[in-house]
Amino acid sequence: MKNIGGQGGQGGLGGMDNILRQAQKMQQDMKRMQDELAKRIVEGSAGGGVVKAYVNGKMHLIKMKLDKEVVDPQDVEILEDMIAAAYSDAARKAQAMVEKEMSKFTGGLNIPGLGGLF
Repeated sequence: MKNIGGQGGQGGLGGMDNILRQAQKMQQDMKRMQDELAKRIVEGSAGGGVVKAYVNGKMHLIKMKLDKEVVDPQDVEILEDMIAAAYSDAARKAQAMVEKEMSKFTGGLNIPGLGGLF
């Protein structure tokens, strides 16, 4: 009887085992990268730096810094706008950092939404 698999009786499963091992290693490497990115913090700012937001690689706001001069009880709306702008700036920078690091796993492929997975 002829061996159809051509893998010494394994029916081609030897190649599948190798693919599964590679996938598991990639998954472990990606998990390590996610853990590392969660520890990295980027700074965003608004108002010429009077409002600063610090965001990690998981897009979590870590802290805010406000110069005292920007805190005016008579004009809270401007402060609110600057806080939102500083966070948006930091989030854009964090997203770019995540996409750059994850491109190491995707081989530079542009996969929409990949950064949202992390």
